Amino acid sequence: MDNFDEILEGGIVFRSSPKGDPKEGKVKTKAKKKKYITGAHGSGSAKQKAKYREQRANRHK
Repeated sequence: MDNFDEILEGGIVFRSSPKGDPKEGKVKTKAKKKKYITGAHGSGSAKQKAKYREQRANRHK
């Protein structure tokens, strides 16, 4: 009950996690690489996405 009384009187303090190496939690992705953006690596999905990107880029020209 000691701990419960402390919480009632003082409340609970929520702190953020300690800041570590910023690169530690990052995920490597190929999605922004030129070959994937242009669809040049051969994947059907990438070619389709490249087609949509090209259409979107040419929309207001």
